Amino acid sequence: MNLHLKRKVAFALLMTMVTTGTSSFFFLALNLGFNEEFIVLWLRSGCVGLVVISPVMLLVGPPLQERIDRLIH
Repeated sequence: MNLHLKRKVAFALLMTMVTTGTSSFFFLALNLGFNEEFIVLWLRSGCVGLVVISPVMLLVGPPLQERIDRLIH
């Protein structure tokens, strides 16, 4: 795997972690409030989101980036 591809994969995975972590935190806090189980529920939902969204991001990201590159040059 070349350096450019490694950077793209690392960026996609880190962005997935940030977005799933942030959105799961926000929606759990909004829907359930803060209680003694909040951290466990947040970590569980964040991990599920990471497992679901990571493959989607890696599959959808490159074609979407190509379209954006063609539109904005």
